[in-house]
Amino acid sequence: MAGLNVEYINPFLSAATSILKDMVQVDCKIGKPFLRDMSFTADSVVIMIGVTGEMRGQVMIAFEHAIACDVAGRMMMMPGLTEMDEIATSAICELGNMIMGNTATIFSTKGIGIDITPPTMCNGNVKFSTQFTKNICIPLTYDEGKNIEFNIAIKAE
Repeated sequence: MAGLNVEYINPFLSAATSILKDMVQVDCKIGKPFLRDMSFTADSVVIMIGVTGEMRGQVMIAFEHAIACDVAGRMMMMPGLTEMDEIATSAICELGNMIMGNTATIFSTKGIGIDITPPTMCNGNVKFSTQFTKNICIPLTYDEGKNIEFNIAIKAE
């Protein structure tokens, strides 16, 4: 995990909490980071965005289906959303774009250039593996127990 430290993690968290507050109207509490394998359960919605440039890897934002519906519904001002239809999927992918775009901007102010790939959304039982770095999972909690898992598997070049 050489080259990965808090200076690389904090821009992701800063961008995520800021965008979630502005676009979803939730104040997230940052939980304790832990190493996690990248396997997700049948109830999962995962947004994966690649990172290239002076760092490489991927960021995965994982939600339980009900939490993804809650977040998308809040973004679209449609409370009570229960299905991830095409517009809800678009909204949740755009959330990933906004978070990662903000992250890239924060890194650029520190003299670190990164680019991001378009988001990919996965549902259900999925497993990813990386041979080049470990995955750090940071839970973001809102509304007393609703969790968004922010997974960072990047390596500085």
